[in-house]
Amino acid sequence: MNILLVYPEFLTTFWSWKHLLKFVAKKSAFPPLGLLTVAAMLPKKWNKKLVDLNVSELTDADIQWTDCVFMGAMKTQSDSAKEIIFRCETLGKPVILGGPILQTGYEEFEQVSHLFIGEAEYILPDFLADMEKGLAKRVYEAKKFPDICASPIPLWEMINPEDYASGLIQWSRGCPYECEFCDIDSLNGRVPRVKSIFQFLAELDAMYQAGFRGAMLIADDNFVGNMAKTRIMLAELAKWQRKRGYPFNFTIEAPITIADKQKLMEAMVAANVGKVFLGLETPNSASLAECAKRQNLNRDLVADVKKIQKSGLIPMSGYIVGFDNDSPATFIYNMIDFIQNSGVVIAMVGVLQAPLGTKLYTRLKRDGRLLKQASGNNTDCYPNFIPAMPVEILVAGYKKIIGTIYSPKEFYQRICIFLEGYNPSKRVKIKIDKESKEAFLRSIWHIGIFGSWKAKWYYWRTIFTALSKYRSAFAEAVAMQIYGAHFQKIAEAIKKS
Repeated sequence: MNILLVYPEFLTTFWSWKHLLKFVAKKSAFPPLGLLTVAAMLPKKWNKKLVDLNVSELTDADIQWTDCVFMGAMKTQSDSAKEIIFRCETLGKPVILGGPILQTGYEEFEQVSHLFIGEAEYILPDFLADMEKGLAKRVYEAKKFPDICASPIPLWEMINPEDYASGLIQWSRGCPYECEFCDIDSLNGRVPRVKSIFQFLAELDAMYQAGFRGAMLIADDNFVGNMAKTRIMLAELAKWQRKRGYPFNFTIEAPITIADKQKLMEAMVAANVGKVFLGLETPNSASLAECAKRQNLNRDLVADVKKIQKSGLIPMSGYIVGFDNDSPATFIYNMIDFIQNSGVVIAMVGVLQAPLGTKLYTRLKRDGRLLKQASGNNTDCYPNFIPAMPVEILVAGYKKIIGTIYSPKEFYQRICIFLEGYNPSKRVKIKIDKESKEAFLRSIWHIGIFGSWKAKWYYWRTIFTALSKYRSAFAEAVAMQIYGAHFQKIAEAIKKS
């Protein structure tokens, strides 16, 4: 059997990092972890080829070579996925489709031969057995969440690590929280499932041997969902890193409550976790209560961010506008002040959406407020439901927030607030690598020389501020300006939409 695995192209969004890639000379942000894992689950005797449309083209010759096409995708890859499906159908090749793209239903994928709804660890063996007998069904749906200790090491040899800005690995799936707008409950469950420490480190070894270095995203719904096991794993991860000279700088996703766990944050820093993505969402306590974000209630969120910065970690965060309890008169400036005062430089603000599978979707559908399926695009200005405030005010307010926090002046001010609270002395001392130096030189060229006059002015102010007052955090300051170049492009596109 000849098997072609195809990863569709992403839209340009906050998470695509497309405008950042020219600084690091990479083709795409992250490798297709899911497809590489599926490839490892297929029979070894089969011939396999992977095409990631974010780094290369899919040719008709690729499709003609294969006996069937495996494709995994997210909602933001829908347009590209449908184009691929059409091409495969035209050339008479069957498609097997899976991933979160199917969360909103599979009626729109009539040409697809087989659909996998849920995680592949339970589905794929049944499909392969049925296919062997010539009895493969069209739809396979996981009836429960699998033990991810059964998940194999991805076939990293199928891609070139040099194409990607960051590696990608999983420690766990699932999250114990019940945020109303989040679909993790239906996708991965509320009981966090973790890999064995041996398995996780073996996957890191495989990535290290494949040639990955530098940035590494641990793609968990909640890295500390199983706090006890994560603490133990971090201690072993620190040993693994130290033995190899700290080849990876990890980014994780965690709740704001880690600010209460000083020892946990110290363990993260010791393992060279650099960035932590937090779901701060909103400064409005009524809106937090509305969406059941209870872990953020009755806290000083800005003070918590400062604690995390002081520990040597770099907080990033997502924010949401459009809750029923958001005041049309104040939500714009409350959100801007909240983001600016926190010093969270990498701030992703989106309009509230109600994806299928969330409690929010169920509530809005019951109330007759649902308009359409969520697009999955975190830069979509329009909610997929009827908001409590006039939609024109919500959209204009959202654009005002984005335009303000990513203007060069406000962005520079936020970098300064971050540098003032950040404590790089806590971090492991690692020599700056060649790629980071080259990224700095490219930032001088693209921002410091050929950026807009405002971008140039605040770029050089950042450089001189860091050199004069925060020299030990100079690399972080440069990185923030590079991130800013991406976000400012996204902000411009949002304002024009």
